[in-house]
Amino acid sequence: MKLEFCSLSSGSCGNATYIAAGSTRILVDAGLSAKAISTALNSIGVLPETLSAILVTHEHADHVRGVGAMSRKYRLPVYANAGTWEKMYRLVGEVPPAQRREFVTGEDFYIGDLAALPISIPHDTVDPVAFRLFSGGRSVAVATDMGNLPKRVARQLAGTDLMILESNHDIEMLQHNPRYPYRLKQRILGNHGHLSNLACAEALMVLYESGVKRALLGHLSDDNNTPELAMHAVSTALEEQGLVIGKDLLLDMTWRDRVSGYYTIE
Repeated sequence: MKLEFCSLSSGSCGNATYIAAGSTRILVDAGLSAKAISTALNSIGVLPETLSAILVTHEHADHVRGVGAMSRKYRLPVYANAGTWEKMYRLVGEVPPAQRREFVTGEDFYIGDLAALPISIPHDTVDPVAFRLFSGGRSVAVATDMGNLPKRVARQLAGTDLMILESNHDIEMLQHNPRYPYRLKQRILGNHGHLSNLACAEALMVLYESGVKRALLGHLSDDNNTPELAMHAVSTALEEQGLVIGKDLLLDMTWRDRVSGYYTIE
């Protein structure tokens, strides 16, 4: 059974990823308005009302902004862990009890033709997760909002066929950004903040050695990165380690202002 994967939006302004297998269609996060998400889905030929569920990684607004409206409008089940449910209520609003699903971080669960593994990751929220989704021996993953890549997380992502990995910021751009106070800079740079371009490259080297051969750079900062800079920095760092980009590792970009490529894994 083939897996289908498309980033509808990835960045500090909003995140939503479409994943499908068989008759099952899900979103990982819904961090845009319901209207924007519906428009993006329609652009790839998917009717919002045909979705099976929304999976939530954590409670920050750029991941949950449209969760409540999408759930209520299209009667979609929402999956989140207990801590995230408690914290995201202010932004999400009421989700009907019949549409509320609670998973336990680290324990896999099933939605139709997809198996989902929520992986605990280091970020400054109550119980943040990455998701690895499986179908028919293939898997994809959404792994953003991480201050670092622990060995445990790397093991749980080993051999993923396609994944979004965070390449959030350029360290120098962040450090010299006059609009960011010192405390915010330290939060982003910390072990529970976000992966920089260079940290992303280091993580990708580890993941490549585990069997990952295709990755998308995601969750770029609006203020402290550019797609061109991220791709150049990550590619250069990996090439310095001996990888041939485009051969050993296929590397693509997600976008914060438009739908990215549509990938099919068979």
